[in-house]
Amino acid sequence: MKNKTIKNNINKSPKELISLLGEKTLALRNFRFSVAGSNTRNVKEGYALKKDIARIKTILNAKKLESKKLKV
Repeated sequence: MKNKTIKNNINKSPKELISLLGEKTLALRNFRFSVAGSNTRNVKEGYALKKDIARIKTILNAKKLESKKLKV
């Protein structure tokens, strides 16, 4: 994920982020199976997927904390 994509993700709703998170985790799972079967060439893809998942979770957590602050 690049800077522009991160900025686009910040503007997304939590439902969209959760669906994107599901897609990325599924892609990571498929990547792991392909590595186990020696079917992959791009080993850096797993690293990038893990970073994308972490970024999405961070954005979701920040939105969750922000909504709690607004309620109090």
